[in-house]
Amino acid sequence: MRQAREAAGMSLDDVANRTRITLRHLTALEAGHYQALPGTTYCAGFSRAYARAVGIDEHALVSKVREEIAEMGVEQDPYEIEEPVDPSSVPPRYLVIAAAVIALLFAGGYAIWRTQYITPPTDDQLAIEQRTEPRIADPRNKSAAPAQSPAQARPNGPVVLTAVNEVWLRIYQPDGKRLFEGTLEKDKSFTVPAEAQDPMILTGRPDALAVTVGGQAIPPLGTAERTISDVPLTAAALLERRVQPTDTDPAASQTSNGDAPPAG
Repeated sequence: MRQAREAAGMSLDDVANRTRITLRHLTALEAGHYQALPGTTYCAGFSRAYARAVGIDEHALVSKVREEIAEMGVEQDPYEIEEPVDPSSVPPRYLVIAAAVIALLFAGGYAIWRTQYITPPTDDQLAIEQRTEPRIADPRNKSAAPAQSPAQARPNGPVVLTAVNEVWLRIYQPDGKRLFEGTLEKDKSFTVPAEAQDPMILTGRPDALAVTVGGQAIPPLGTAERTISDVPLTAAALLERRVQPTDTDPAASQTSNGDAPPAG
């Protein structure tokens, strides 16, 4: 082995850099001190990589090393089955660590996504939402509400909820009866039963739901950042959302009704 290395004009350091085998193991391998190496299969694997580095027949060298080990009576580990991977083909340690970190980041991001879209809201979130009172439009602001057409004012079903994204929701009645509870997969729909008594919805992602009443699109039930609960799902209540005035500034509202503050 040493003669082949020297004939190739290589030092042990050159072989170590090319094969990624430590100098200690290469020195023991060249000297035939197989007892200093981890095991028979490691000796064979190191020999194979060594032969490739210096340009000699790897099969002949491996066979020769195994014969010498057998003649020396070096005990072979019974659990060794295959030769180890060529050390030169093993990726650097920093690449392995970087790949592990990237995998953990992807796993963490997926877990956060699943939690955001599917996990039911907590009791604390519900309590906060229930304490938040919706703003009531000024009844004096007559110009804020456009005239309702007969199709808009007339309750007409069915009420259909379609998941734009995977989302958890609960459909229930005031008496506690649950009409649906669970995860609605993307592009799947749920039709509120026509006989349901004042059905309502609870969900943490109202923006992930598309709502229609008799085929008419209804504005979103809420934003992505807020959990909604006790929101009516009757046809009449949902159709009112189509004509519900948007919140306006109080001062602007007074001006539009002729109640502007006196000049001066």
